[in-house]
Amino acid sequence: MIRHIIAAIALILAIWASIYMLNLDKEVHKLANIKTLIKKSEIKVHLVKENTIKREIQQERKSNANSKKNSEMDKKLQALRSKVGNIAEFKVSPLYKKNCSSCHGNAGGGIIGPKLRGRSKDYILKNLKEFKSGKRKNYVMYGLLGNLSDKQLDDLATEISTFQEKYDKANKE
Repeated sequence: MIRHIIAAIALILAIWASIYMLNLDKEVHKLANIKTLIKKSEIKVHLVKENTIKREIQQERKSNANSKKNSEMDKKLQALRSKVGNIAEFKVSPLYKKNCSSCHGNAGGGIIGPKLRGRSKDYILKNLKEFKSGKRKNYVMYGLLGNLSDKQLDDLATEISTFQEKYDKANKE
């Protein structure tokens, strides 16, 4: 009789262990899918040097005798100078560039992910910790933040909290 009870308990434990292992396997598979999704969604930005842009616009200007078109070209050149200057002056850390910029933009202005620029360090750090812990559900964020230390999260929050000031400074010049 005791042998039957022990056998039944062993069978129940074996079934429970199998179910537990299946659930773990599902979680590992989710993380692998997240990694694949992140690789697919990576955005690469190629910047054109200001001199190249100037040269192209100057060549167009020479071929156009019309002063109205030249005026339009001047406006385009000024807009491009401003844009290229702002991008080049606004430096971000490799940590932010690797983990955040593809969704939130190089200056935190938002692309796929929401705009981060203008948020406080405490707000950002709180959200980063909630994503990392799984309290807030977002598999991409969970996958990105899972291997980062608390120090790295704090560094990211500190850096992101300065974006508005850097952005305003870059746009004044």
